[in-house]
Amino acid sequence: MSRARFARYGVSKGGKKADWTVPFVTVAQPTFLEGNREALIAVVPMSHTAHIPSHRKPRRSASKLALRAGVAGGVLSTIAVAGAAGPANAEPVTETIEMPTLGSLTTDLSTAVAASAEASEQEALGQSLEAQEAAALQAAAKEAKKAKAEADRKAEAERAEKARQEAEAKAKAERERAEAAEAEARAQAQARASRDSARTQLTTTAASASSSDSGSDSSDSGSSASASTQVASGSAAAIVAFARAQIGDAYVMGGTGPNSWDCSGLVQAAYRQAGIDLPRVSGAQSSMGTSVSLSNLQPGDILYWGSRSGSYHVAIYVGGGKYVGAQNPSTGVVERSLDWDRPSGAVRIL
Repeated sequence: MSRARFARYGVSKGGKKADWTVPFVTVAQPTFLEGNREALIAVVPMSHTAHIPSHRKPRRSASKLALRAGVAGGVLSTIAVAGAAGPANAEPVTETIEMPTLGSLTTDLSTAVAASAEASEQEALGQSLEAQEAAALQAAAKEAKKAKAEADRKAEAERAEKARQEAEAKAKAERERAEAAEAEARAQAQARASRDSARTQLTTTAASASSSDSGSDSSDSGSSASASTQVASGSAAAIVAFARAQIGDAYVMGGTGPNSWDCSGLVQAAYRQAGIDLPRVSGAQSSMGTSVSLSNLQPGDILYWGSRSGSYHVAIYVGGGKYVGAQNPSTGVVERSLDWDRPSGAVRIL
């Protein structure tokens, strides 16, 4: 027998020593009786005057209580099954197996819950980032679409404005061309009317001059009158009349009529009125016929500038100290005095 002391659960608050001790109680030894292997249960008598103050344990949540109940039930069931299945002559238990405590289970559960919460947080964060990225992409696409539509609208407006300006410019050019064509037609009509009048007048003058020349009494007085008037007759009159009828026409390099000429083209066309075909260029024309001095000119003579065989310009002498020629693009066909641009020489073909 041994002496034992048992303390009540909890902490004594102001109680006496007699309230929590039982002197000299007898407790059975942890052994087995012969013939009966069941363990003895120690019974501890307590004083009826022992004071046991009330003490409430802190409340626990239903989940923790259920977890503890499940763990305890599993441990007890395992012990019961092992005891029932053991042999009758089993040796006393000398070793104990350490079972997992509630604290370690709680720690593992807390770790698992924390890991799950962290994973859920990471997943939520990833989904939030994906949603933000998708929203940003959608907003960027919307802005790009809006900018493209605005650019297309501006480009269409610019194209429309450009087309309008081109149409206005084209219409203006058409009006200007029409006005120019109308003015040119009027000018040509006036020029033709003037030429016809000049031809009629020259024909009448030539006929009068022929009659006057046949009735002259003195050769000296006749020569003096002829020098002062120098009226063309016959073929020369036709050449002079044609040349004067072209006054006002344009000068165009290589032009041969009917409304634009160069110098040799006009001379060639004028001599064709008298039935004479001349070469096309001025150098060949000045090489034709007989050379005459500038003091003995007659209407219809060809004037040239430069050397006779290499002249660069020709014109037709029309009498009275004047000539008609297609001078240059700025003047066109004009009648000028010999003093305006003195020729180098003259030839007579008639």
